[in-house]
Amino acid sequence: MKITDVAGKIETLVDSLRDMSPTRVRSSSSDEHVSENDDERSSWIALHPSALDMFDKIMSDAEGKQIIMFLDYDGTLSLITEDHDKAYITDEMREVVKEVATYFKTAIISGRSTDKVQSFVKLTGIHYAGSHGMDIKGPTNPDQSNQEEVMFQPASDYLPMIDEVVNVLKEKTKSIPGATVEHNKFCLTVHFRRVDETGWAALAEQVRLVLIDYPKLRLTQGRKVLELRPSIKWDKGKALEFLLNSLGIAESKDVLPVYIGDDRTDEDAFKVLCERGQGFGILVSKTLKETYASYSLQDPSQVKEFLERLVNWKKQTLGEEEEVIHKID
Repeated sequence: MKITDVAGKIETLVDSLRDMSPTRVRSSSSDEHVSENDDERSSWIALHPSALDMFDKIMSDAEGKQIIMFLDYDGTLSLITEDHDKAYITDEMREVVKEVATYFKTAIISGRSTDKVQSFVKLTGIHYAGSHGMDIKGPTNPDQSNQEEVMFQPASDYLPMIDEVVNVLKEKTKSIPGATVEHNKFCLTVHFRRVDETGWAALAEQVRLVLIDYPKLRLTQGRKVLELRPSIKWDKGKALEFLLNSLGIAESKDVLPVYIGDDRTDEDAFKVLCERGQGFGILVSKTLKETYASYSLQDPSQVKEFLERLVNWKKQTLGEEEEVIHKID
């Protein structure tokens, strides 16, 4: 590859990283400018209304259907943190997810390794799909819901390469202050949240140089991260489809899959639900983004509120059903 080609790709990559960073507040005293922003937000909200404001409609659409919950981790169940090793879920959120899993089949699909997500969440009886769905574990035996077993690892042949590249990547990026490399089993994540923006180009260049030597890996981007993944046709959308199939409900018309996530990688799952014409995605974001999601929430606190309302709705529904049975008896 020519040096000019690499330079051009790095420049494009850095521009993309800037675009994915939280929108800077544009300073202006013009009322016209403010109203334009308000109009833009209003238009976006009309397309992706708050899942809290639309909760009654969502539950009306869910009537008579089996809800299946799919949840991202970082930025959805936990806050985004400067130190990626400290993105802990709160005890309150853990309790809510536990209740959700009591009433609905639940899966957590994350870019992190499955083992890391499990160590954060500390819940059994649910499915975990780490490495963007390339490492799926779950309670395969309904009678042993406390035991998670490996269900699918489509990129297992890449493990030796990933283990090799992580050391190369750490060596290449160690001179860039703030850059860290996280080994997520089937993918490698380069965090640059602590890297000054002036160092982004140098970081992107080092990552690109690693990719040149390992063409079987591909580069993807997320919120202040660059990721090296196996070049296979697999993502969070594919993981969602696999889980629906493994649960034996992929063809059922009485199923309503709900996916909540905040990152670009979650768009693959949102898109799958759109194409199925069944279920919907909920984007967690305070900024306006192009998305396949039908609804929106602003942050993990709103996710927690939505999940709490979902559990209360289910409890109320079950109570009403029991009351009807008693009347019949």
